[in-house]
Amino acid sequence: MKLAYLAAILFSTFGMGVLDKRFALAMFHDARRTIITIAIGVAVFIAWDVLGIAMGIFFSGSSPYTTGLYLAPEFPVEELFFLTFLCYFTLITYRLLERRWPRT
Repeated sequence: MKLAYLAAILFSTFGMGVLDKRFALAMFHDARRTIITIAIGVAVFIAWDVLGIAMGIFFSGSSPYTTGLYLAPEFPVEELFFLTFLCYFTLITYRLLERRWPRT
């Protein structure tokens, strides 16, 4: 069960990739721009996390569903994958809504 949370994040990211490919929303529309956008978003969220950890606001609890691997104190490896998923999900959602309801 140590990989359950990471597996769920990866499975969800794969599902978003399937939607992306089907509708050519982000990575399958313009891969370079998508990678840059996701990287910027992840960098901002990592900075936010580091600040929150330094201020004592964010901390990592123990769970039987996580790997127990940390990139830094209180910063589990799953967080990096979650932040990437969050940015990808947001980008896919934005592009889908933009296509559904174009600006006038």
